[in-house]
Amino acid sequence: MAVDRYETLARSCHAEIPKIKGSRFIADAIPVGSSEAADRQLGVIRKTYHDATHHCFAYRLGLTGDPYRSSDDGEPSGSAGAPILRQIESSGLSDVLVVVTRYFGGTKLGTGGLIRAYGDAAEAVLNSGRRLIRQLYGAFEVSFDYDDTAPVMRLLDRFEARIISSNYGDGTILEIEVPLSTVDAFAAAFVEELSGRGSARQT
Repeated sequence: MAVDRYETLARSCHAEIPKIKGSRFIADAIPVGSSEAADRQLGVIRKTYHDATHHCFAYRLGLTGDPYRSSDDGEPSGSAGAPILRQIESSGLSDVLVVVTRYFGGTKLGTGGLIRAYGDAAEAVLNSGRRLIRQLYGAFEVSFDYDDTAPVMRLLDRFEARIISSNYGDGTILEIEVPLSTVDAFAAAFVEELSGRGSARQT
């Protein structure tokens, strides 16, 4: 069966690791649903810490974690964005932006030191957040006669369908959602349950 759910953060969270040779690493993790939302939230962080040296970040989106993006924001290539992204991937989270803000403390840390610092900050903030499951759904419009209400309701319950809207006239029309992985099975079961009566049209 196809996967139709993934984990994300319930709300934004914040963490800061101990200073490393005078440098501060402040991490913010924010649930986002699109690259545009990630860009907007990055802008907010940049304004909040407007006097910081770097705002390095990564995000991944959706069921498969693709699209994704990362940025070193002026740090040596691969020393900041990539370790942040690896922490997001290892956490199993998606639809999340992690920004690690650095205030330079006057001592260079080297590429290895930066990789550890940015990775540790990202790990800390991701571990501090409460998670939630995001379920993906497929939408249907189902129509049926009043006499078929009972079997249709049993079918909806079996497939854990959500009724979005209902319209009652000569017959019944429901806008429903079923878990994405059960779309084909639901359509086939509807036809079988009602012996070809009514209709279930994916929208």
